[in-house]
Amino acid sequence: MPDKIEDAMQIIHQHAPQFRAKIGIILGSGLSGVADEMTHTISIPYQSIPGLHVGRVSGHPSLLALGQMDGVPVACLKGRLHLYEGTPYESLRILIQIVKHLGCEVLIVTGASGSLQPEVGPGEVMAISDHINMQPGNPLIGPNDESVGPRFVSLENAYDADLRRTLIEVGARLGFNIHEGVYLSTMGPVFETLAEIRAFRSWGADAVGMSVVPEVILARHCGIRVAGISAITNLAVGLSKEKVTHELTLSSGDRLARTLAKLIPAYVKEVANAL
Repeated sequence: MPDKIEDAMQIIHQHAPQFRAKIGIILGSGLSGVADEMTHTISIPYQSIPGLHVGRVSGHPSLLALGQMDGVPVACLKGRLHLYEGTPYESLRILIQIVKHLGCEVLIVTGASGSLQPEVGPGEVMAISDHINMQPGNPLIGPNDESVGPRFVSLENAYDADLRRTLIEVGARLGFNIHEGVYLSTMGPVFETLAEIRAFRSWGADAVGMSVVPEVILARHCGIRVAGISAITNLAVGLSKEKVTHELTLSSGDRLARTLAKLIPAYVKEVANAL
């Protein structure tokens, strides 16, 4: 185990000595309330863990929550670290490797996003089927640690088709119509221009956001299966008269958290039973 992740795990084990998780969850903007569905929770601030930065964006508490969700042990990241804040890739790598070393076989990545499809509006949920990476870098650039994963990583089926199928089935059982689509990730923190939205739609993107992709790449590098859930908080610029703002993202995210608070625990239990 690399020194930095070993230091991080020592601190975590001081708080939760015997804890082992089956599933990891990353909660995006305005979605941290989903973690309220957990029981027997131990919360560890990111700033207490060596190598991690603290996010400063509203709607991201920066807490590692360890506990049970519908009887399944989970490691929940309440708030993500964004590259546009100046967070180094090293912090993202440590965060995902913590999930791996806690025992997680599956990572559920959620994120707020703008829809590029007029018929998929605010309040809808999209299962991510693939991504387009428009961020300027890649978290695997630099020397590779073979103890974590291989130098070259295939992103074919990066968003596991079986996990996605299960998500849609669980959603249907609960009365939720879950869409499928391609997520495009930009660096941020600016929202997209009209010209960019037109270009992204022509490329086949269905939703756009400022996160998700680096974490998915890192998870696949260390062998964790990924399910992606895009919480649609708004229509992209040019598709609605409503002005796109972070406040809109948070208010819509809060409403979506109520949907995901029903969907994710049921999904977690279904996935855990199949592992």
